[in-house]
Amino acid sequence: MICSLAPFAQAGAESLVEASGWGKYFEEGQTQGTFVLYDLGRDQWKVFNKTRAETRFIPASTFKIPHALIALDTNTVKDPRQVFAWDGVTREITEWNKAQTLRTAMKYSVVPVFQGFARDIGPERMMDFLEKFQYGNMDVSGVIERFWLDGDKLAISAIEQVNFLVKLFKDELPVSRESQWIVKDILVSEATKKYVLRSKTGMASKIGWWVGWVETDDDVYFFACNIDLLQERNIGDRINVSRKILEAENILL
Repeated sequence: MICSLAPFAQAGAESLVEASGWGKYFEEGQTQGTFVLYDLGRDQWKVFNKTRAETRFIPASTFKIPHALIALDTNTVKDPRQVFAWDGVTREITEWNKAQTLRTAMKYSVVPVFQGFARDIGPERMMDFLEKFQYGNMDVSGVIERFWLDGDKLAISAIEQVNFLVKLFKDELPVSRESQWIVKDILVSEATKKYVLRSKTGMASKIGWWVGWVETDDDVYFFACNIDLLQERNIGDRINVSRKILEAENILL
């Protein structure tokens, strides 16, 4: 869901270079969206659809990144190997119907586990951390188990997603360095001899996200993509469109 139609000033936005050629990848997916790419080594920003890149949307499960940091720093999660029992409710996603660790809950995007974290953290501490992180509009009002999943509460732009990830990569967020290291470790989704990819998907209210970064031998590239989920195939296009752009930029080889 779009939570802010008006673009606003954000760090890095003034130096964004429009990459109009990336539009063909969204056209191939018969969808609309934005892609933001930040090259850390060159301090260079590129974007497709700048207006949308500056527009805030509900983060959906990409919020599990700051959520995990908060859970660790508040000792809600005491250890990345801590086991969280299955609540016995059978859900459509098979991987959710078992005990989880923080790593598996992130990998399979297990909403009930993170909802439990949210209840334990509570709205006051959650708000305090999001204000320290300067995460989107920092709105945790409403139901504590749902504010990042639906409605018109918490919202963040693609540019803000990238800025947040850069701080995480640099260990510059106002949580312990250990918490940041743990979350970075569990975000690894692909590792080859040429690169390491750390990422998280999200999906809610017909909006799809894929955010993360790619570490190579000599540089780090941060990205955020969000698209309209106009049809079922677009769920996969969150990643497909992004990978095509990253391959075209010679980042994923």
